Amino acid sequence: MNSPSAYLAHRITWQSSKQSYLTALLLADRDLVDDCLRAYAYFRWADDMVDEVLTDREERQAFIRRQQELAAGLYRGERPDGLCPQERMLADLVHHDRGPGSGLRSFIEKFMGVIAFDANRRGEAISRLELEIYTERLGCAVMDGLLYFIGNGHPYTRTPQRFQAVIGAHMTHMLRDMLEDLPLGFINIPQEDLEAGCFALADAGAEASRCWVRGQVAEARGRLRRGLRYIETLDLLRCKLAGVWYCARFELVLEAIERDGYRLRCSYPERKNLQAWLRMLRLGLVVAAGHFFGKLSGAAGQACSKAA
Repeated sequence: MNSPSAYLAHRITWQSSKQSYLTALLLADRDLVDDCLRAYAYFRWADDMVDEVLTDREERQAFIRRQQELAAGLYRGERPDGLCPQERMLADLVHHDRGPGSGLRSFIEKFMGVIAFDANRRGEAISRLELEIYTERLGCAVMDGLLYFIGNGHPYTRTPQRFQAVIGAHMTHMLRDMLEDLPLGFINIPQEDLEAGCFALADAGAEASRCWVRGQVAEARGRLRRGLRYIETLDLLRCKLAGVWYCARFELVLEAIERDGYRLRCSYPERKNLQAWLRMLRLGLVVAAGHFFGKLSGAAGQACSKAA
């Protein structure tokens, strides 16, 4: 931590998400740890401003417009005066960008788009297409960030499957926060499903609502499985660990929803308890062992081929 923005980024991330903090500290490239935390902390702050602080729609729109203009200006080489401490995190992050095509700019712009969508839709139902675009944009943003901060410059395979885990995680995230988001005006249920009576906003425990949740859980699990198959092909252990830990965090929530008979609740503390951390540790050991075994097997196979 060699700057005020790095110190603030460490503090915000530690307070908001211990898993995100440890992932950055342990798995990000050594020279990108502070920037990884700046990225998380800045967007955590921006998201909280839109979701919790700014209750007036015009204020939210003005806020995200300022942030988008700030990011665009920073990429033109501008550094305006009067930035708040959180905005200075973004300024330092952009200043350290590794260059065109690095993935960082795409990450920032897509995440800005996600928050802009939230700033505009509060209190309104959204269509299935809008929700799909929102989720896919978030999936692309998260993967752009992951591949920028962990193994920067590594030739990762680019296939459609690489976004699936993040899309499944976001579907789970929306289920997890459903009962908290509804009173705030964030309706993460397609308008078509509401009109068809697939989910009752007034009764999340109704049979129709639980049937809808069951379908969402099944789709989220399928997306996570497909995403994990992509993650298993990665040849960089740090990125592989980040991916499987990220998925495991949301699988815990899906398991809890299933145990509850698809009745949603306001909180899921089991994803943060001691058993969850021990499960993550075991998973990390299994993945690391499998990774090294695969490397050794591959090296042995090559040796045999050369000997033959």
